[in-house]
Amino acid sequence: MTSSPLKPSLLKHLPVSNPQLSLRAMKQADAPAYAADTMDADVKQFGHLPLEHYTPEIVSEMIDGSIADGLRSGELAVLTIAVTASDRFAGSLVLFDFTDHDAEIGYWVAPDYRGQNIAYKALMLAADYARTLGLRQLRARTVTDNSASVHVLHKAGFVKTGLPEAETTPSGKTALILEFTLQL
Repeated sequence: MTSSPLKPSLLKHLPVSNPQLSLRAMKQADAPAYAADTMDADVKQFGHLPLEHYTPEIVSEMIDGSIADGLRSGELAVLTIAVTASDRFAGSLVLFDFTDHDAEIGYWVAPDYRGQNIAYKALMLAADYARTLGLRQLRARTVTDNSASVHVLHKAGFVKTGLPEAETTPSGKTALILEFTLQL
């Protein structure tokens, strides 16, 4: 796929909210929770984060650096999933690998917020956000043994495409990956 960065900035259409959740740009106040939640075993196993270990300082630098740059350039949206009423960090949702008509989506939910349909609700908000950006499709990938993510993707309307394939994840590990698409 050929990348075609979106213009203008991805910030223009943020936040996207409903009464329960908000997708918004990351704030410095999110750094401690983000760093702490990346230590969770499920986030480590299924989040496929590029770094092995995150500290609040590392996350803070990312928020002011690559995350802010990606939002401004239209090439990367690392967003906070926040509880609308409290603005508390409940997880992370990322849109990346943009083309002129689609983008890939990834997400993880903080341990304290699992079992509350947060991932599903965040995917619904992300689909709304993607539509405002003029995208026609979202792509998602997950490892074959992440049954929770497979379930949420299906519930959100994503359709599995093809058979599992061995791929290198952003964390640098090789895993059997399932691919999904959502037509917007």
